Parts: sequence; structure tokens; C-alpha cells
Amino acid sequence: MTRSLWGVGGVVALLLAAVAVLRLAVDERGPAVHEISGLTMGTTYVVKIDDRDVATAQRVALRDTIQSSLDSVERLMSTYDSSSELSLFNRHASSLPFEVSAATLEVFRVALDVSERSGGGFDVTVGPLVDAWGFGPSDRAPTPPTDSVLALLADRVGYDLISINLDAGTLAKARPQTTADLSAIAKGFAVDRVAEALIRIGFDAFLIEVGGELKARGRKTDGTPWRVGIERPEGDVRTALMTLDLVDMAVATSGDYRNYYEVDGVRYSHIIDPRTRAPVRHSGASVTVLHGEAVFADAWATALSVLGPEEGYELAEQEGLAALFLVRSGRGFESRETEEYRRVSGGT
Repeated sequence: MTRSLWGVGGVVALLLAAVAVLRLAVDERGPAVHEISGLTMGTTYVVKIDDRDVATAQRVALRDTIQSSLDSVERLMSTYDSSSELSLFNRHASSLPFEVSAATLEVFRVALDVSERSGGGFDVTVGPLVDAWGFGPSDRAPTPPTDSVLALLADRVGYDLISINLDAGTLAKARPQTTADLSAIAKGFAVDRVAEALIRIGFDAFLIEVGGELKARGRKTDGTPWRVGIERPEGDVRTALMTLDLVDMAVATSGDYRNYYEVDGVRYSHIIDPRTRAPVRHSGASVTVLHGEAVFADAWATALSVLGPEEGYELAEQEGLAALFLVRSGRGFESRETEEYRRVSGGT
């Protein structure tokens, strides 16, 4: 699994070494759009709304609405804010139930659902393993951990160590030392929250990006869809491999091609398989998932990236997921599209 660095100190690192980022493609054919951008969760956000739908008097209030939606998620789920709800839960050194907000409970519900359906490919407790392999918030040169270190961490990692009681609004840990990191799902949830806020105040056509997780609603006033680019999975070059036309759809991408290191000729990716407690070794470069909800697109992109182009592709087909796998080959990259991806992407 992947983990991002939340907090201002991580912004530059994320921009230079992001996991696998969908960038908003420039589409000069359509009408002018009003764009609002800023910082959140250690990364950037961009919201585009057709300019004709935004009166001048609305613009300050609109920015405040968007920022407030993002800030509320960060206050609850940041691991860098010691007072966040997630940080308090992580410091809760007990197996007794811990009450959380409806928003945090919903993110955990989705996370545990995807964890179960992916057989542990997605796991919000994987943070200690990410740190151990040298991809956490540390200034030391990354090196592979010893088997003894990994063995010590084994009892702390496992999605089944966290249980949820929806009726009571509580979370509980099977082992008090277990901690959770929601970075691989919270940005998608934040995108959905911004979309809900925009709909409540009367907007029905917009495009939202938070750290590479996107959601489009409606079409621009000229009837054209929102166009985004899927990044070519290459470490040093940021170019669009292909574009997608989005209408009422969220999209997220996860990949291993930018954040990695090599030791003695062995390449170690920052995508950690919680089941093996080690970086993935398959040939997959990136996975893009289309879904009606960004929170699910975000989580499934990570899960399928962990599982890889064989196991992950088979599961995506079984689950009816719209997923695009880019796989390394002797000719560069090959793409594998699920049946649902071909159906959905062809209709956007």
C-alpha cells in the first residue's frame, strides 16, 4: 500500500515524487472555466467550474466552501495533526471502543470493506511497514529492514485488527499498539465531500482534483465532458499517456514508478503488500480505477496496485470494477482493461 506525507513539510516531496498522479488535461476547445486551487493534506487541489456558472460575488464564498470542506477532513484524518481524531485514536492504547465522527466512521467502513474484498491488499494499518522499508517521514537513507524488524511489526499490522460498530459509532483495536493511516483513501473522501458541498449550493457541473484523485459532474455549458489525462508511468517525465472524458465519474490512479530506491541492484517500491510485509515484485506500473465515488476509486486503485496485473485484474473482473492496468513489458507498457472499464470509459 501507499502512504502520502500530510502536512506542509511534505508538499514539495509529494509534488516531485507523487505516487501516480492524474493531472487535469488542458482542453482549449471548451468554454472558459473558473478555477480555484490551493493546498490541503500535504498536496494540492484544483476545482474547475464553468465560468458562466460563477458570479463574481460568489467567488470568495465558493473558495471558502471548498477550503472548509477540505479542512474538515484534514482536521479529522491527518496523521500529522496530533489533535486530529485519527491521531487520538492511534494514541488510544486500549482495546475498548473509541467514539469517532460519522465522517471518520464512513472512511473506516469503506476501508475495511475494500480490505475484506481485496483479501488484505488494502490495509490502513500498514504504516509501520511503510516506515520500516524507508518510505515514511524520515530523513535517513532508505534501506531494507531486517527480518527480525519485520517480525516485530507483524502483530501490529492487519486490517482485521480494527473493528467497527456502525450503530455505536465506534472503532476498536484488537491490539492497543495498532495504528491507522488513511492517506490512501482520505483524499478520495475529501473529493466526494467537496462535490457534495458544491451540489448543495447549486452547482451541477464541475471537476475536482485533490492530490491526483478526481471527480467530474455534469458537462460544461457547451455540452463537452471534462477531460483529464492519465500520466505515463515513467519516473522522470510527466506526460499524458492518454486522456479520459469524464461525466459523473471519479477516477484515481496508483503506481510504483516514481517513489522507489535501489540497493545492490534490487529495486524496492514504496507500494507495500501487507500480506508479505514487503514491496510488491510484480510487473505492474500503475492502476487507474473509475468509480461513481472517489473514496472507492482511491481505495481500489491502491488495492489493485498491490495485487498486481494478474491477481488484481482477476479480482477487478470479479468485482465488476472499471480498472486499467499498465504493465511493464519489453516494448514499454501494455494495457489491460477490464470489461467494465471499456464500457464506462467508452461512454464518458
